[in-house]
Amino acid sequence: MQLKADQPIGIFDSGVGGLTVAHAIKSLLPQEKIIYFGDTFHLPYGDKSSESVRYYASRISDFLLEKHCKTVMIACNTASSSAFDEVVEHVADRAIVMNVVDPIVSLVSEKHADGRVGVIGTKGTINSGTYEHKIRQKNTSLEVISMATPLFVPMIEEGFIFDDISNAIIRAYLTDKRFSGIHTMILGCTHYPIIKRQIEKLFNFGVDIVDSGNIVANKLKRTLEEKGLMHTGKPAKHEFYISDYTPYFEKIAKMFFEEEVHLEHLNFWK
Repeated sequence: MQLKADQPIGIFDSGVGGLTVAHAIKSLLPQEKIIYFGDTFHLPYGDKSSESVRYYASRISDFLLEKHCKTVMIACNTASSSAFDEVVEHVADRAIVMNVVDPIVSLVSEKHADGRVGVIGTKGTINSGTYEHKIRQKNTSLEVISMATPLFVPMIEEGFIFDDISNAIIRAYLTDKRFSGIHTMILGCTHYPIIKRQIEKLFNFGVDIVDSGNIVANKLKRTLEEKGLMHTGKPAKHEFYISDYTPYFEKIAKMFFEEEVHLEHLNFWK
């Protein structure tokens, strides 16, 4: 299938987390139109079975293809870990499929010769072992310490950030002795950049906190340039779809995109 530069960028996640990636893409590629789907009906993906996540990812990919997207960006670490290969096979040549794991793995593996790297994410992402496996494939001298932090996503989705509740939950997880001596902490969930500043503060700004937003946006830019698919005209209005309405989603979307955001409720699961 012949892709065209003026086709939109398709992005999906289980909720607001993928907006951190969408925001980075908007900032780096302001001429591109973004179509975003937040599957809030199934939030969070982290405690769902791999089979369910693969089904959700394939169905949402079909929706983005119906919207003529030139890319299907899996802006969810759980889906990137569990469903990337299946989505690539399902989409085939109809769009460029990208995930948020591989660009981070490449950066961290190449940046650090050795030492200890922490990874936090949902149960689905951590249990898959994706980060640990891929980092060790690229750099056997790095020690990877992984921990599931399942309360972070519902905490963020419910708007508990920059307060005593979120600080207590963050501290309960990240003061674990296993993270002693790490030089890098990978935020293995696209929700987590929303609390990145709090995590940096907990580590006294002495640990490199790595999130996917800018890294993935730059990878997307290079890919579009290589394939001659960079849009050069004025962008059309971005589109945002959610499978279940949440007031906080609209608040975060407006904050990131600095414009009035119209959320369209589209639940094709019912």
